[in-house]
Amino acid sequence: MENSYKYFENKDCKYYPCHKGTQNINCLFCYCPLYNQVTCPGQYNHIDFNGIKIKECTNCTFPHKAENYDIIISLLSKK
Repeated sequence: MENSYKYFENKDCKYYPCHKGTQNINCLFCYCPLYNQVTCPGQYNHIDFNGIKIKECTNCTFPHKAENYDIIISLLSKK
């Protein structure tokens, strides 16, 4: 897929690919805008960190898939 307003792939990034074994990563949402959402369509876990449960998204590739752009924008628009 070509870079556009819905998709941007930065193969020159020192962290690319940020998820092992994945290709064609949409880097537009490098830092997931859904992290603070209580309900998130991605695959995440909760881990205990010093007695506090935090969201852990290491294995989630939801924001990095080009086809999920419209879903993410829709969820962010509901705020």
